Amino acid sequence: MAFHHISVMPEEVLAGLAVKPAGTYVDCTLGGAGHARRIAERLSQEGRLIGIDQDEEAIEAARARLADVSCRVDIVHDNFQNLDAILERAGAPLVDGVLFDLGVSSHQIDTAERGFSYMQDAPLDMRMDPEAKLSAYDVVNTYSEDDLDRIFHDYGEERWARRIAKFIASARRERPVETTGELVDIICRAVPKAVRRAENGHPAKRVFQAIRIEVNDELGILAGALRAAVQHLRPGGRLAVITFHSLEDRIAKQTLKELARGCICPPELPVCVCHHKPEVRLIGKPRQARQAELAANMRAKSAKLRIAEKLEPPADDEGGGADAGET
Repeated sequence: MAFHHISVMPEEVLAGLAVKPAGTYVDCTLGGAGHARRIAERLSQEGRLIGIDQDEEAIEAARARLADVSCRVDIVHDNFQNLDAILERAGAPLVDGVLFDLGVSSHQIDTAERGFSYMQDAPLDMRMDPEAKLSAYDVVNTYSEDDLDRIFHDYGEERWARRIAKFIASARRERPVETTGELVDIICRAVPKAVRRAENGHPAKRVFQAIRIEVNDELGILAGALRAAVQHLRPGGRLAVITFHSLEDRIAKQTLKELARGCICPPELPVCVCHHKPEVRLIGKPRQARQAELAANMRAKSAKLRIAEKLEPPADDEGGGADAGET
């Protein structure tokens, strides 16, 4: 199956990164190189693109798509949680831009055997890195009922989390739950019929999201990776983050807000004593896909793009600075 993925808000990403022809840019979620190709096309022979992905299929597709660009291209099979080590090995301690396009790719969803989709019957998997140890099968069949409830509630914001966890625990006592189709059947039995009729969307959507997040530790690694990216930006360099659901967007928003904050002294102190300096400034409000893009790609509907710019390091030890606001 050919690697297919439609990149979200490509022009907004390019504008947000403010690509410099001779700069060095890191795509932490390379995928099929949709965004990376557009970045590379703006780079000269002196420019450099570093692409990171944990999916070998994505890397193979990206290599083909980037084969004829003029800039230097380095593709790394790794997880962006290891960004510090990746850039150290690449000899690129400082870069001009970093992109995170979070979530699962269209190719991963549409490839039935990867087990990401609740619309196609396949073995329970959901690993972005097929070599990773933990799979959806392990989560569904070995996690306690309480842990399943917690995951569905915390990562899927599923109101029927406890009931779905109970039904799964009951079903797997008979035999393991092995396929996405079997899991969907259990979820549909657990969610009352009247609720399924009244709610928009598939009843398994939130549970599948929750399991995928757990399998790939998507939320656990995000804040640290964003902070690492900022540390590796040159002054004036840009960070672009695309999120697709409220949980990861909340982490991105809070992390960037903290990095953009100046004084962190208690408000009752008359003068600043913390000397804390903001590391970034937030560039505008979060962007969302335009109607023309949504008409061609409804998966962009929930996407939010946040941009931050690395500030010059402080020249003195004086503290203070106004908090940066956003919505």
